[in-house]
Amino acid sequence: MSQSSSLPASIDATLALLQGRGYVADRALATVLFLALRMKRPLLLEGEAGTGKTEIAKTLASALGRKLIRLQCYEGLDLASAVYEWNYAGQMMAIRLAEAGGATGDRDKLEADIFSEKYLVKRPLLQALEPQEGGPPILLIDELDRTDEAFEAFLLEVLADAQVTIPELGTIKAAEPPIVILTSNRTREIHDALKRRCLYHWVGYPDAARELAILKARAPNAPAKLAKQVVAFVQAIRKEELFKAPGVAETLDWASALVELDAVALDPALVSDTLGALLKYQDDIQAMQGSKVKELLDRVKTEAGR
Repeated sequence: MSQSSSLPASIDATLALLQGRGYVADRALATVLFLALRMKRPLLLEGEAGTGKTEIAKTLASALGRKLIRLQCYEGLDLASAVYEWNYAGQMMAIRLAEAGGATGDRDKLEADIFSEKYLVKRPLLQALEPQEGGPPILLIDELDRTDEAFEAFLLEVLADAQVTIPELGTIKAAEPPIVILTSNRTREIHDALKRRCLYHWVGYPDAARELAILKARAPNAPAKLAKQVVAFVQAIRKEELFKAPGVAETLDWASALVELDAVALDPALVSDTLGALLKYQDDIQAMQGSKVKELLDRVKTEAGR
């Protein structure tokens, strides 16, 4: 089956595909995702943490019935963790067994055996180049900005040619390239050479209407009045001077926490007691305590009553 046979045929179909799995996207995101799928280009998603970038890849894999292969990036990520490494213990055992059996004379054969796929440990990038049931997988390279420029440089071969080179085995190329989604929280700038190989989209905070739709889709048990007040409060608090404004993930966490407490509406005491589900820095929580919470709530309720 060809890669394009199960892909959405239009922007509207892409939008419906995401919404069918509970991801409420705007048309701009659906458009760039549709183009990335049709053009077989990697898609780089940048934005604040918690705005749903990773969830896009998960939703797409579920909707298309493709395997999701995730490479979680971090400082110091190297080829052994990202691409491959050799099973050194297994190789040493094979050498010792060959020595014990007196079979070390044919060194070329022994070397070919220990540097074969039998002893190759495949990491996410190499796994993504292999054929998968249901079609090429979704390769999620998550939080690329946590790595260094040397790793970015290595990725150029993977993104441009869907291949990696293993010195002992040669070049391994995908029969069909994976669908690649990269995310970045923009703690540093991604190099232009890598960006040129990708389509790009900024995933920002949603407006109130879309955030409410997301909340209804992901936390359907939240009472309607509570859901509206939660979204309005979060929209208001993002305009304050905070070290880290809450993302959509925090909105959903907070709404779920409030549902667990059987809340049907917000009040100052309830908000103050549960701010730890919404804000993740003590300085931000302290800045919102007391009269500030009441001020924001009064503003939210006044605007809701207009």
